[in-house]
Amino acid sequence: MSMFKRMRDITLAALNDKLEESQDPVRIIDQFLIETRQEIAEVQRLYDQCSHHSKQLRQQVDHAASMREKREEQAMLALKAEEETIAKLALQEKMLYEEKERQYLELWEQSQETFKELGEQLNVLRNEYQTVYNKRQYYYARMETLRLQQRMNRRGNGYGSDVPKMFDRLDDQMSSMEYETYSLRDIRKLGQDASRQIGEIGAVLEQEMDRLKEKLKRDERKE
Repeated sequence: MSMFKRMRDITLAALNDKLEESQDPVRIIDQFLIETRQEIAEVQRLYDQCSHHSKQLRQQVDHAASMREKREEQAMLALKAEEETIAKLALQEKMLYEEKERQYLELWEQSQETFKELGEQLNVLRNEYQTVYNKRQYYYARMETLRLQQRMNRRGNGYGSDVPKMFDRLDDQMSSMEYETYSLRDIRKLGQDASRQIGEIGAVLEQEMDRLKEKLKRDERKE
């Protein structure tokens, strides 16, 4: 496992700890995504620079190899023409180009290692970003569902508690009004019945009084 991968594992572990402690995981994830995007952009710049530098080194290697072959051919032609001095000069340059080719080839191979490592870093960062982004979408959906549920619960609790109480109070008020109304009606009816009964008793009483008076008169005549 590369050093970079181990560092990213530590970063992800720290992210996991923050998520477990946070009441708003989406905010933590968004911060991680911002930082990861910045890191991806930085590694991408290095990757592009390394790619350009590697191409330049490869051109140096190819040019040195081409010149090495060319000087060797020239040395062969000089020898055939029995021009040893020219042949030696061509061979000297050939040796210089050989050394140059070796040096630039070594640098190119090193750049290839760096280029490969940067490519791996980009893949790791992009995969992490996509994975965390997908999780972000999932947690965002969960948080939104939770918020909507909470809002619904608050509204439901409001209606569930106030409406019955409102009608309870209304029932009490209506019962009180009905009691007063019916009580007054019953009192009036009772008064009417009493008056009627008193009227009837008075008439009977007068009849009894008249009957007694007639009886007294008859008794007096007999005496």
